[in-house]
Amino acid sequence: MGQWIDTHAHVYLDEFKADRHDTTNRAVESGIAKIMMPNIDRTSIDDMLEVEEKYRGTCFAMMGLHPCSVKKDFEKELYLVEEWLFKRKFLAVGEMGTDLYWDKTFWEQQKEAFRIQVGWARQLSLPIVIHCRESLEETLSILEPMVDDKLKGVFHCFTGSVEQANRIIAMGFHVGIGGVATFKNGGLDQVLPNVDPGCIVMETDSPYLAPVPYRGKRNEPAYIPHIVEKVGAIKKLSVEELQALTHINACRLFKISNNA
Repeated sequence: MGQWIDTHAHVYLDEFKADRHDTTNRAVESGIAKIMMPNIDRTSIDDMLEVEEKYRGTCFAMMGLHPCSVKKDFEKELYLVEEWLFKRKFLAVGEMGTDLYWDKTFWEQQKEAFRIQVGWARQLSLPIVIHCRESLEETLSILEPMVDDKLKGVFHCFTGSVEQANRIIAMGFHVGIGGVATFKNGGLDQVLPNVDPGCIVMETDSPYLAPVPYRGKRNEPAYIPHIVEKVGAIKKLSVEELQALTHINACRLFKISNNA
């Protein structure tokens, strides 16, 4: 069995409180070598770091401010993120980005928080993990002028067009592919054949967006092989080939050992 990496999973949330140990064991038994955990805001930090400590070597924390947590007092949230980022090592700056799905009230603040967190990623030579629900085009427009050969990252839960994927890849960024790839009307079956597999990383976004055949249920890292199987079929690559490629991609992006 190959070794998988789930590059985006919120396994520290209350949805896993009752069976987090079993969930982690199922992931390991399914060949998941590493689970990468994006932060949300100040309310999630303690639980995330506790899970990282308990499952050291399997679960890895990021630090950032989710755009849905950007409100009028977002500077206070960012002060805490900054304090943590410069106090200890994290895998990435994230989950950060933009969101026009839930609330457009704080759009200007979202853009400011985005730029600030990109600045920290530059200072610390960390990749950024970008959330952009209903705001992919807007996020590309913000990011493209800021990109240089040092700034790297991933567009989490990518559901855009071929043209948008190519713009992301042209910046040296990756696309995160999850359960939507398995949805009948998800649209990625028309996009992924034209996306360089060297720029794809796999994710679940647990507990959200469970792949077929678990759609509508709680997602978990052990379901990564279902996503990879579907993506492999779309791209006409074997599961083994895609596993090896996406594993290397994730290790390179997040600067972690390839020996899993």
